[in-house]
Amino acid sequence: MWAERLRDGREIVVRPIRPGDRAELAAGIQRLSPESRYRRFFTPTSELSESQLTYLTEVDHHDHEALVAVEPGTEHGIGVARFIRSPEDRELAEVAVAVADSWQGHGVATALLDRLTERARAEGIRRFSAEILAENRPMLELIEEVGPVKTRHRDHGSVEVEVELPPEGIGAELRETLRAAARGVLRVRHLLGAGAGERQQ
Repeated sequence: MWAERLRDGREIVVRPIRPGDRAELAAGIQRLSPESRYRRFFTPTSELSESQLTYLTEVDHHDHEALVAVEPGTEHGIGVARFIRSPEDRELAEVAVAVADSWQGHGVATALLDRLTERARAEGIRRFSAEILAENRPMLELIEEVGPVKTRHRDHGSVEVEVELPPEGIGAELRETLRAAARGVLRVRHLLGAGAGERQQ
């Protein structure tokens, strides 16, 4: 558990997700704006099934890690970040971040990603991958300028990006690549997989 101070002086707590967070996670998805939900899941998702909530909250904290940002005292959820290790490449993990609309732009995503990157390095992960909607031209142009970031266009209107984790901290390349997370435009391709972890294509 980590106490984090945001840019506006407010404090939040970042901690690993727990099975008991499922109700708050379900409520948090419903509190996202329709645009944020679409950018996160690439579908007009309004709620999660019971199997999806189990998959997203009952994680092993090794191959699948999830950290939540909560308000101190109330445990009211304001953001979540997770990585899911690739079964084909043990050094690669997909990353996703979502922040409540009212908390976006205050540094919540940065705090989550900083701690998530620490956890990833500790688990032997060396690279993050994520998808960005192809319509987000400013973000894609920014990615092309920041350095060693691989991109690959997919056939359903998105671009997959891959970036090396720096030896410590988030690092400039990773920070810029994942800045979209604060606006809810990164997602893990199989984030909505059921308990069996089936992939969404």
